[in-house]
Amino acid sequence: MRYYALATDYDGTLAKDGRVDETTLEALERIRASGRRLIMVTGRELDDLGRVFHNLELFDQVVAENGALLYTPKSRQEQLLAEKPPEKFVTLLLKRGVGPISVGRAVVATWRPHEVTVLKTISELGLELQVIFNKDAVMVLPSGINKATGLAVALRELGLSRHNIAGIGDAENDHAFLSCCACSAAVANALPTLKERADFVTKSDHGPGVVELIDMILEDDLQQMEPRLTRHHVLLGWAEDQREVGIRPYGESILIAGTSGGGKSTMATGLLERLAEQGYQFCIVDPEGDYTTFEKVIVLGDPQRPPNVNEIIKVLEHPEQNVAVNMIGLALEHRAAFFASLLPHLAELRTRTGRPHWLVLDETHHLLPATWEVSAASLSRDLHGFMFITVHPEHVSKVILSSVDSIIVIGKSPGETIRQASKSLNEPAPRVPSVELKPGEGLLWRRREQKDPVWFRSEPPRTELRRHYRKYAEGELEPEKSFYFRGPDGKLNLRAQNLNLFLQIAQGVDDETWMYHLKRGDYSRWLGTALQDETLAAEVEEVERRRKITPKESRELIRARIEERYTAPA
Repeated sequence: MRYYALATDYDGTLAKDGRVDETTLEALERIRASGRRLIMVTGRELDDLGRVFHNLELFDQVVAENGALLYTPKSRQEQLLAEKPPEKFVTLLLKRGVGPISVGRAVVATWRPHEVTVLKTISELGLELQVIFNKDAVMVLPSGINKATGLAVALRELGLSRHNIAGIGDAENDHAFLSCCACSAAVANALPTLKERADFVTKSDHGPGVVELIDMILEDDLQQMEPRLTRHHVLLGWAEDQREVGIRPYGESILIAGTSGGGKSTMATGLLERLAEQGYQFCIVDPEGDYTTFEKVIVLGDPQRPPNVNEIIKVLEHPEQNVAVNMIGLALEHRAAFFASLLPHLAELRTRTGRPHWLVLDETHHLLPATWEVSAASLSRDLHGFMFITVHPEHVSKVILSSVDSIIVIGKSPGETIRQASKSLNEPAPRVPSVELKPGEGLLWRRREQKDPVWFRSEPPRTELRRHYRKYAEGELEPEKSFYFRGPDGKLNLRAQNLNLFLQIAQGVDDETWMYHLKRGDYSRWLGTALQDETLAAEVEEVERRRKITPKESRELIRARIEERYTAPA
């Protein structure tokens, strides 16, 4: 389910001439029975609303006074969200013949054509107030207060994201809150400017228009509206003709695949930055600590303290918080099991709130290997909003691969990567453009559209991850990627499975063994191939090539270069 709540205006939308008909009330009951929430967002004062509408208990939250007051019908609690204008302001308006005037908890309201006098009075008194129009109504509120700000507080109280809300309205003051909704509608009697900006316009006016929207939500969760919601698409990059290439932020799963060191983390980081900027929540499952320096997340887990499932869910209960689950403190063989224990809790949170909108699984071939068929099948109904990242798509569960809508390929041999994925899916491989991908370039294959992959140039992230900081400095590299101090006669077999251990062994190993590997160029070769860090490899190679250098000097120089890049405090 995508839409967990309906936010609706009152006058001119739910109500006609201040009254809501029985058919509309029945529709409100039906959408509540579906498990969805109802939020009223109105310019009316709360007392006035209560006199004309006797069914406030249908709503979970009421945003009144155009965003200045939040009312919870169940508990009858009021929360004032703005300061009341000074009495001298109202007094001066009355002296100048403005009337009728209504004074609420925070709003001062009157009617056209008194807006000129209202604005003049605000200016003369030097007040930080704003005038908001609702057709002929003129409302005065503190600056920055509107229906959108009030709706944001209501959603926070309900633990919901604006990306899981549909909204409907009719007038100028509805622009703000409708622009925050994932899908916005205008009733047929709405002002032309609102109709132009809404995602769609109902065929009926007032209450019957709201009923129309409710029926659409109950019919297919507004899937029929998805082609119109391109305003939410997240930028991926640009095609050859400079057209934007993007992904849908909901209902789509993507696979980012390619050779090691090709830029998968950079590609994912750019997408996650833009998702965060648009307010989408995500949870990164990070087996090797690659995202510990990403500013958009709260990192849970470190080399000394493994992540905790309850702690992860507690943080994700807040829609504005993103999480990186750092598994570096878990032994390699225990990471998949931990993920398997976490996944049902994430699925339950999604079922209850629609969040997190994205689950990002780095090193997917370890977390969801080909042998994971049974567990994956139990979740196949809800495998949307996943970002799978892997160097080995052929080693990923077939059920998982079959859920992918788009495949992004980067790095060397893009055609081979796509062929491997197609072979795993028992599908014919598409025709792959004969292009050599440079850094920052990729191929996008929308496999369900039966189209060939297209080239694109990616939008780079604004912040750069500190490259594999935890993974290489403190994690546990696979045996084949570790460095082994063996010496000239092969008498030793000292394994360094991360950079910290490498530096510790280097400090204690005998000079003959150290210089043997130095003169062979083994250190730079390891850094360049196993760690895929060509920059550091080049710096170390420069040390290795020095003709007159002592074991102590070379140790210190190599240590300094490694610590500067990886093991110094972030």
